[in-house]
Amino acid sequence: MIRKLEPKDIPKVMQIWLEGNIQAHPFVPKDHWLSHYASVEEQLMQADVFVYEKDQAIQGFVGMSDNYLAGIFVEKNCRSMGIGKTLLEYIKKSYPTFSLHVYEKNKRALNFYLREGGRIISNEVDHDTGEAEYFIAWNFPCME
Repeated sequence: MIRKLEPKDIPKVMQIWLEGNIQAHPFVPKDHWLSHYASVEEQLMQADVFVYEKDQAIQGFVGMSDNYLAGIFVEKNCRSMGIGKTLLEYIKKSYPTFSLHVYEKNKRALNFYLREGGRIISNEVDHDTGEAEYFIAWNFPCME
């Protein structure tokens, strides 16, 4: 079941966020994620965050800020079970046009977004990490 984030969900969502970023981005120092923890936690209640819950356990979540997909995160032992795809499909139905950034070195996420219909709009550099990333979008006018 997908539902809107509730305040009681924040500790679990933040655990999934931190562990997911550290695991998916070994090329970014762990301290980078730890230093952003408090600001991300604060931003959760300002964004549209939807959790994927099964048997009263949060297994993943997706965050949207306006038409920007801030991330899809799935609990480590629940990956490759269709949860990320289910969350992305939910976003596609709710947001006709949206975009995101993904690190070039995060091949698993990059391939996922491209396989699910995202198009690379540009190559950029993340100023916080110095890492190359792609700007990917769904249904942007420049894609026609």
